[in-house]
Amino acid sequence: MTYTARDEWEKHFSDGRGFRQVGERERELLAEHTPAPDGGGRALDVGCGTGELAAYLASLGYTVDACDFANSALARARKDHAAVEGVRWLHLDIERDDHAPLHEEGYDLITLRLMYPFVQDRGRVLHALGERLRDGGALVVITPVAKTTPEERRGIALNEDEIAVLAAGWKAVERLDADGLAVLMLRGPCHTGTTAVEKRPTTAHALTGALAIVTDDSGRLLLGRSRRGMLEMPGGKTRGPEGFAAAAVRELAEETGLVADLADAHVVTMLVDDSHGIPRLTAVVRITAWTGSLTNAEPDKFDRWEFFDLHALAFVGDVFVPAALAIDSVWPGVIPDLPPVVSYPLAADRPPVPCEPAEAIRLRQAMAQTVIDGGWAPSEPVREALRTVPRHRFAPEVNLAAAYDGGDRAVITRRDKTGTAISSVSAAWLQADMLESLRLQPGAIVFEAGSGGYNAELIAHAAGPEGHVVSVDIDPWVVRRTRAFLTEAGSGRVTAVEADAPLGARAHLVPRGGFDGSVITYNCWDIAPAWREQLAEGGRLVLPLEMGGYTRAIAFERRGEVLHARRFTYCGFVRDQGQQARPAPVVPLLDGALALRFDDGPVADTKGLQEALRGRRHEVAAGVTTGANAYFGSLQLYAATTLPGFCRLVAHQDPEEGMTAIAKDRDAPTVVGEASLAYLVHVQTKDGDSPQGKQWEWVAHGFGEQGTELAEQLVATTRAWDRHIRAYDNDEHADPLLTVFPAGTPDDALPAGDVLDKLHCRLVFQWPGRQVVQPNPVERPAADVATQGV
Repeated sequence: MTYTARDEWEKHFSDGRGFRQVGERERELLAEHTPAPDGGGRALDVGCGTGELAAYLASLGYTVDACDFANSALARARKDHAAVEGVRWLHLDIERDDHAPLHEEGYDLITLRLMYPFVQDRGRVLHALGERLRDGGALVVITPVAKTTPEERRGIALNEDEIAVLAAGWKAVERLDADGLAVLMLRGPCHTGTTAVEKRPTTAHALTGALAIVTDDSGRLLLGRSRRGMLEMPGGKTRGPEGFAAAAVRELAEETGLVADLADAHVVTMLVDDSHGIPRLTAVVRITAWTGSLTNAEPDKFDRWEFFDLHALAFVGDVFVPAALAIDSVWPGVIPDLPPVVSYPLAADRPPVPCEPAEAIRLRQAMAQTVIDGGWAPSEPVREALRTVPRHRFAPEVNLAAAYDGGDRAVITRRDKTGTAISSVSAAWLQADMLESLRLQPGAIVFEAGSGGYNAELIAHAAGPEGHVVSVDIDPWVVRRTRAFLTEAGSGRVTAVEADAPLGARAHLVPRGGFDGSVITYNCWDIAPAWREQLAEGGRLVLPLEMGGYTRAIAFERRGEVLHARRFTYCGFVRDQGQQARPAPVVPLLDGALALRFDDGPVADTKGLQEALRGRRHEVAAGVTTGANAYFGSLQLYAATTLPGFCRLVAHQDPEEGMTAIAKDRDAPTVVGEASLAYLVHVQTKDGDSPQGKQWEWVAHGFGEQGTELAEQLVATTRAWDRHIRAYDNDEHADPLLTVFPAGTPDDALPAGDVLDKLHCRLVFQWPGRQVVQPNPVERPAADVATQGV
């Protein structure tokens, strides 16, 4: 009984046949080793057939989802177990269908009884199910084993090698016996690492070969589990005068039964490395279309062929080195920690490869709707871009749910040696908000600083068929990755360039009259002159600007040499890595328990602060209260741009361990005086059963002889903010009028306001209700300015 087609299984169950009945020993083992948690648990029975096991799990106290792809099996299950409560019968092919019907919060128990050998993509399915296990949950596979199964029926059994692969990577594995059936109890996590490994040494003087990159209609990658115990790609050595593409097509057919036309085989990269000291040249051939049914045509070399999710490739165990390097040439970053290789990317004329599962379409529409419902995408071009551009194709190292998270989550795609994120796909709502702020017209040409591919494709889609995006990044790895993804899934309207973004685009890429819009996708301490100079008159520059250590995505409009702020959005991005990067001066206090950050303005004299902080704390209440989830970002920015001597006090200890009442790893607005300082916090003054019943009050804490005086300054600032800025009902009025002038603009040429000087520009803030007759600049000492080149 080795059916391969769904209609064969439909007939099997409609004819009244089934599987081996659940034995008493199986029941005992499940009851003993996987009891339902106190208060009940949730179980998933995959391939439930006529429902006998699902009904038994319900009797153990589980709420059960029982799924099968055969309607005839489910019809019998519903009839035979109509009196059983707590079972939901689902028509679902666990291997091919969207898993949307499954419980979002996961399962305490997942069972696969007598069905695992029938799964083609076993590694992918098991990994996906493992990701749905709750903490402490178990995945149970009940299966015949080959050595005790008659030869003619071994297609329904697993051999010992397959069982070893199944069990690899799980935190705990227990193998039990139930009347000849292997009962495998697997507990999480379900992941193992990935290691690139070599084969035995060769006797050749040099090696040349071709590997075929093949994906299915869901974008999953074809790999074979070889007899050497590693994953490999279709491919092999060239024969005689045979070309690399032809070799890949031939090997694909010989090994897997899949047939590709030579016109659909594109050599995308040549890899040069060595195998045990022998030079090896490997052509990476992208197959963009194929026909046929997947078979194991060379069983002496391979155990089986499977399609793997890209995000799972970091957890699949041993992979043949050339295959791992080939994967990295198309999807950089999917497999970590690869050996060195010389790579020659080729400008192959190949089309994007359109493939995605139904789940990606569903999740993308849901993400877009979340962003739209939040008010971040009011225009139809931006909405359509969110619904259309395949975000997951630009973040292949994470699963679909993470790629299409509609909340405030970015996908980190690169970290430095310290673990700090240096490249990411930003939260969708923020990308939409910044794109809306550009106010693009059809056919717009846009400059993007900070590559990745997805954001650039959103812009290109919103700008229409005649639009174009020039995307630059200082990191060659990021640029290589972006180009690879754009080739795989792009529109052809994005050009990715390796360059230091503050220098702007290369001259030949700047349109006549300047870019219609520019967007910077990393935190900027300064505004590079090139960004203004390469922007068209009336064009918009959107960038996350740091002011006093607080970041806002600001949409500026160019009018001559002046940039006028039109819109502010609270945000945070990865830091600048180029010539404009500026590490903020930090002064540690109390053996590192606290630290002062001077993000703008001079570094204050901190002499005597250690002693002051060990002394008496003065508290001054502002009488200004706030409720739960209230936004007070404008207070932070108001204090940072109006208070002399402003800085931030950062706590590296829990509040109960020190004297500051600042949460660990958080900071507070601070002013520093002579051997004194004061900072602003909010303390809870009212509790309640609901967020609406809770209340906090702003309080200034001061230390040192001037502590009370400095605290009064903070309190006065808080009251002014409450009276003149926060009081407006329309949030747009909570932001200042902000204009940006080139550095060197004299004071008498600036409007009245509070001035924040950067290296390349002067920012003038005009806050509601604040009277400033003369510009009030915060000057930077020469020694501090010198840090700009770091």
